[in-house]
Amino acid sequence: MGVGISSLTSAAGEGDGCLKPGLGDVPESCVASVLMHLSPPEICRLARLNRAFHGASSADFVWELKLPGNYRYLVNKLLDEVPENFGKKEIYARLCRPNPFDDGTKEVWLEKGTGRICMSISSKALLITGIDDRRYWNYIPTQESRFHTVAYLQQIWWFEVDGEVEFQFPVGTYSLFFRLQLGRTSKRFGRRVCNPEHVHGWDIKPVRFQLSTSDGQHSQSQCYLDEPGNWINYHVGDFAVESSDAPTKVKFSMTQIDCTHTKGGLCVDSVLIYPSESREKRKLC
Repeated sequence: MGVGISSLTSAAGEGDGCLKPGLGDVPESCVASVLMHLSPPEICRLARLNRAFHGASSADFVWELKLPGNYRYLVNKLLDEVPENFGKKEIYARLCRPNPFDDGTKEVWLEKGTGRICMSISSKALLITGIDDRRYWNYIPTQESRFHTVAYLQQIWWFEVDGEVEFQFPVGTYSLFFRLQLGRTSKRFGRRVCNPEHVHGWDIKPVRFQLSTSDGQHSQSQCYLDEPGNWINYHVGDFAVESSDAPTKVKFSMTQIDCTHTKGGLCVDSVLIYPSESREKRKLC
């Protein structure tokens, strides 16, 4: 490929003195027709080749294909203001940033490489049994959460966390996770350390996870919590969206309500919703 490009960009022919066509001579419209079949990172890399590629890389019809089918809904819900002169490339770039909504308790962004929707829901948007009683729960600050705060459980008998979200997801299949950690971490002499002081009770009975949607989909799983000091995304289940014209309501929960023993030492950070094909890229249970 490098030899081909070098020959195209040669300024002069050999022997006859005739100029040969260069890469810069390719019309922008032709370049754009090629770019529309590439991924966003590939388009951005090729934009550095020359003026023709740079201009073609900003074409609206190239980037409209990379945006979710319901991107206008996303723009209206997530972006405070989009000037009329913004092109589709700029809209794509803005949607790839974490975009908060619902008073900052939820964030949505696009995967840069695929344009697929991802969502994170803060622990403060969840219904947590006993959260207002500081004998059981506390919100603690941390730089290990995108929301800078996690809910920390010291000890409780009845453990239940519920939540829901209503959103116009683009068509596709999604996986839902709880992001959890046993133990409370901090920095000591610049190193990350985990305090397992309150960790107990999670090896006796598994935690039960459940998911349901407004169109009748259901999923459940159960898992013992382990690996103190490590953030783990515990897989709850998957759901499919067949139409992005109407909102999908997703309800989810995690419970361990066997009152024969207490449990504690758990950090609840957030609930994550990712495209299902991204699951293998993340540390999952």
